[in-house]
Amino acid sequence: MKELYQDYSQDVEFVLVYVREAHAIDSRSPMARLLVEDPVTTDERQIIANNCVSKLNLPMRAVLDRIDDKTGVAYSAWPDRLFLVGQDGKIAYAGGRGPFGFKPDELEDAIIEEMNRVWEASKKSKKAKGR
Repeated sequence: MKELYQDYSQDVEFVLVYVREAHAIDSRSPMARLLVEDPVTTDERQIIANNCVSKLNLPMRAVLDRIDDKTGVAYSAWPDRLFLVGQDGKIAYAGGRGPFGFKPDELEDAIIEEMNRVWEASKKSKKAKGR
């Protein structure tokens, strides 16, 4: 994801939406190297999210899902998932659920396709205006 950010952040706004912790020690799939419990308050989730973003050294802006997991549930985003929202505000790409559906190469293809679509529309608009 860092590479995609470096390659496309001039044209694409990248936002990480932090949903539930995938490997909390009190969850169904804990990881020994993560010593965090599933948060029960927004403040606890914020601390865990900040640590995650910091440890992974992620360059993109991060926002937080509410403690009721409304966004994560609505987008079936747990444990992780990639989306591209097009210029028209509609979902242009919805990757599969991670970890097996987490495919940055597919997202890159969708970014290129969306950028080409926007560029072509802009070109047609300029021609219609006589430029």
